[in-house]
Amino acid sequence: MIFIDACKRKQTPYTPIWMMRQAGRYLEEYKEVRKEAGSFLELCHNSTLAAKVTLQPIDILDVDAAIIFSDILVVPLEMGMPLEFLAGEGPKFSSRISNEVDIKNLQIGIYKNLTYVYDTLSKVRHELSSQKALIGFCGSAWTLATYMIEGEGSKTYTRSKKMLYKEPKLLHMLLQKITDELKGYLEMQIKAGADAVMVFDSWAGALEKEAYFEFSWKYMKEIASHLKKKFPEVPVILFPKGIVGYLDCIDGDFDVFGVDWGSPMQMAKHYLGERYVLQGNLEPSRLYDRESMEKGVDEIIAVMGKKEGHIFNLGHGMLPDLPRENAIALVQMVREKTKR
Repeated sequence: MIFIDACKRKQTPYTPIWMMRQAGRYLEEYKEVRKEAGSFLELCHNSTLAAKVTLQPIDILDVDAAIIFSDILVVPLEMGMPLEFLAGEGPKFSSRISNEVDIKNLQIGIYKNLTYVYDTLSKVRHELSSQKALIGFCGSAWTLATYMIEGEGSKTYTRSKKMLYKEPKLLHMLLQKITDELKGYLEMQIKAGADAVMVFDSWAGALEKEAYFEFSWKYMKEIASHLKKKFPEVPVILFPKGIVGYLDCIDGDFDVFGVDWGSPMQMAKHYLGERYVLQGNLEPSRLYDRESMEKGVDEIIAVMGKKEGHIFNLGHGMLPDLPRENAIALVQMVREKTKR
């Protein structure tokens, strides 16, 4: 598999490419399946339909890896926090974590209950070409904790940061409980057929440097080390969004570092390129315009070259109204421009 070879810094015929949120609303085919499912959560729970949308970008875009269709919030949902996705508002929990009792009431061992995710992985791996990789994923403990404490997405993270600075031990208790579940969750994903796994730290940029390394990166490293001990051959990808100023302090036992579009690729290469394969980092909005897209691709290739050490991706997820024809063109463009 070209994607897995690239994760291990082996030579590949071209730079492999896939896109975050490559299964999504910019594809009419996805919207049809979501409508059939009834709701976003029902789609996540229906392994047959979730497998179908996971495979769509392989068929339509011809990317080098599929990423399992699911959501990071299925973990807190299974831990006992009722969740719904409201149109135009995003995910909302009907209760919030605010004290030690709430944390102790969270169910443990729930990674065993996420059979619908593992069934989806098994179905996709069975149908997917042996040349294409399958990526499993989860959210970071910090990102999940913010949703659980705030009860929804947030721009200020007021409750989470209040807990961090006023009751740090309480937050660590929650983060450790989530981390233990995530270890089991990614283990089970690998056993179900994932060829690589990725941890998304969507709200990394909400924290100042010292707090970030204590309350987020520490737990991401713990997950990565756990997996590398058990599955040394399975690549682990870590993607913290919004920490451009902290790149010089990144360390840990993992294989691929996801670079967001706000971090200059040159800087990421300078600090991390010797130790980790870099993944990224085209600004998704460049896909609105073919010329802008090509300019962005050329700039990234100028930094990363055509040799091993790079996986092409966006610097965050596909936007719902991006033109699919440009996404298709991007895949071909990267292949042609990076041919060895």
